[in-house]
Amino acid sequence: MLILFYDTLWNAPLEMVALPPGYEITADRRQYHKANAVVFHLPQWKWQPRFFLPKKMPGQIWVAWSMECQENYPRLKDENFMRAFDLTMTYQLDADVPALYFDGQVQDIVRALREPPQPKTARAPVVAFVSSRINSSGRREYMRELMRHVEMDSYGKFLNNARLAKDRWRATKLDTIARYKFTLAFENAIARDYVTEKFFDPLLRGSVPIYLGAPNVETFAPGDKCYLNVNDFESPRALAAYVQFLARDADAYNEYFAWKQKPFRPAFRELTERYGEHPQVRLCRAVAARLSAR
Repeated sequence: MLILFYDTLWNAPLEMVALPPGYEITADRRQYHKANAVVFHLPQWKWQPRFFLPKKMPGQIWVAWSMECQENYPRLKDENFMRAFDLTMTYQLDADVPALYFDGQVQDIVRALREPPQPKTARAPVVAFVSSRINSSGRREYMRELMRHVEMDSYGKFLNNARLAKDRWRATKLDTIARYKFTLAFENAIARDYVTEKFFDPLLRGSVPIYLGAPNVETFAPGDKCYLNVNDFESPRALAAYVQFLARDADAYNEYFAWKQKPFRPAFRELTERYGEHPQVRLCRAVAARLSAR
């Protein structure tokens, strides 16, 4: 069975993983006419009308793929447009193929979550990496106000006040986060299930996320008391005061790492068990099930 990724993720090379026997995945559009299923990365079709889609081959399965929030890409909520697709592969837990931000890396993530935090050597208590102009969540306004009340090193383009000596992209970001007690984990949009690497990266590197985003983020939390939610504070000033208190009180701060020595929360454990396989593997099964149901 052949599955064609008509678009790759923002034109990056297609990740190749071990698939069930009898399945093949390609990004070669020349194989479109014989593909059993075709995956479209819909955020890249944001400005394209529906008639730009190729002609659907008889019996072909079309898959709508997106890791981006539907609040930023309204077409994902457009029933008329989405009617062209047979399956969805998105961050949403009710998608046909949920594609979470830790998919296919569960064992590495579980191992990293169990590691003790590194010593905090940064002078400022909070670090931020915010560059994108996408701001459906109002994160820029909140960050600007928060910076008025607590010291923050901002390495992103927004409110930049810090520089990286050497930037090796994600590796450098993770190493930098590990030096700070708190990391700003502000999503660019607020929607159920939209919990990205912004939340997971600090947890992996022993920094406490300050989270703004999905109303059900608790479902994705590996342990109790492992992050700060801006919605639990009446204002950025109140949040800043609590951050400063934790930064001064080692015992109170370390309570946010007690979860590392305990079993993972049931909801998180269920996510890692259910979605531990790479989404491409689960996509193969979903396509086969849909074809056999016809």
